Amino acid sequence: MSNEQPNDPLHGITLEMVVTRLVERYGWDYLAQKIDINCFKNDPSIKSSLKFLRKTQWARTKVESLYISNFDKNSPWGEYK
Repeated sequence: MSNEQPNDPLHGITLEMVVTRLVERYGWDYLAQKIDINCFKNDPSIKSSLKFLRKTQWARTKVESLYISNFDKNSPWGEYK
């Protein structure tokens, strides 16, 4: 049986890749405006954001949704639509 998941747009993309690409493309200020969480507003870093997002499912869902809506879900590198 194959482990491929063709219907999962984030298959093969780590949370770290998601956050890094969003920060590179839009910056922390934009992310803080779009998703109102302190790890994006107060002294933001990839490490602190990942720690929070791994513990907080509702915030992770919002971040992943933002990524999917702004990047080509078929590319593991998240090429812009």
